Amino acid sequence: MLDLAWHKTPLLIQKLLPSLRWRENPEKKTIYLTFDDGPIPELTPKILQILSTHNAVATFFCVGDNISKHPEIFKQVVSAGHTVGNHTYNHVKGWKLNSQDYLENIDLCQAKIDELSNPNKKIFRPPYGQIKPSQANKLKRSGFKIIMWDVLSKDYETNLNHEKALNAIINATRSGSIIVFHDNIKAQNNVLTLLPLYINHFKKKGFKFESL
Repeated sequence: MLDLAWHKTPLLIQKLLPSLRWRENPEKKTIYLTFDDGPIPELTPKILQILSTHNAVATFFCVGDNISKHPEIFKQVVSAGHTVGNHTYNHVKGWKLNSQDYLENIDLCQAKIDELSNPNKKIFRPPYGQIKPSQANKLKRSGFKIIMWDVLSKDYETNLNHEKALNAIINATRSGSIIVFHDNIKAQNNVLTLLPLYINHFKKKGFKFESL
């Protein structure tokens, strides 16, 4: 099994799995902010405010159960112009489920996304980065683009040193990087601290922040 819990996803892993999207438009001075696990009322609106302040657009990979519980927050994400993606209905691990159960869970989430928005694309990120080749192949055949990441903020770590983490993700970022933050309770303090500092750093260097 692959360990994907590095700040910088090793290039070897990216090359071994080229059908998964790790980076986007490397020729452009653009960074792709992504947020996993929401939407939740305690944090997602605060992230939306930070993004609005900095004129940054992002992609939110949403858990279907959270969409069902907080449809008004989901609609805020959509109305703010951000892209929404599928993160399964119950945040399940692909390595632990058979393909039928895993794909059914993804379909439940997609049905909720389609009900409350009008997506022009189907994008999916596997929780924990865990997905079997058979599951990935079936998803791609059904029209999904599978988005992984080039940079991981590790904002879910409870004892994260903000200065070290900020330096690590800044050093790991390059043109076209897809970076993962989280809009879940565990990450709240870390993401609210790191996100504006990270955006400010790259704005000063002329980078733009776009959605996938």
